[in-house]
Amino acid sequence: MPDRLPLTLERLRTEAAGFAGAQSLCAVPTLYGVTDGKAIGTYLEHGFLAYLEERYVFDAGNSASGIDIPGLDVDIKITSARQPQSSCPFRSARQKIYGLGYHLLVFVYEKTDDADAQTGRLDITHVIFVDKDHTADFQMTRGLLEIIGNDGNADDIVAFLQDRNLPVDETEARDIADAVLRVPPSQGYLTISNALQWRLQYGRVISRAGAVAGIERVR
Repeated sequence: MPDRLPLTLERLRTEAAGFAGAQSLCAVPTLYGVTDGKAIGTYLEHGFLAYLEERYVFDAGNSASGIDIPGLDVDIKITSARQPQSSCPFRSARQKIYGLGYHLLVFVYEKTDDADAQTGRLDITHVIFVDKDHTADFQMTRGLLEIIGNDGNADDIVAFLQDRNLPVDETEARDIADAVLRVPPSQGYLTISNALQWRLQYGRVISRAGAVAGIERVR
């Protein structure tokens, strides 16, 4: 067996497209009748990581790192096309403004069952790579950039953050406002809902993939 190559972001995107195409053709008996999104996500994620490990050298994630491929700053997300969303750990309210801190590789699937064959099939309809610089909340970053573009000051930004119910106290809101004026955020494309865990929604990412910087349609 030839030596495995080091995994790079370019190779990761290429292999994601190949894996998705092959997976979409597979009839899987163990998936027949399965409707639990978490179970389907685990199946696909583990399958893709095993696929990569056969071909490449890379550091797999663990509970400490919190993401799947920490060496590349990439987390893998699996979501149904019917409701394209998932959750991720809440680290800081600033993630909603400056991004999650890592790239996302998003697999979007549609599941069908074959009653005669007693198998399930996952058609991977989209594979999208979201650059970490664009993983912030769309409305939050758009609003902040508009305030800055309209010569807004720290008071305007604090009021906006409070109106948006960003989970911070007034002192932190003021610190964030000062930071935003010094270093404006990049435009994000996720919809991020406040919760104990962030709830990420991918509808805009799917619709704009390939049309805006930082959102690449892999397949």
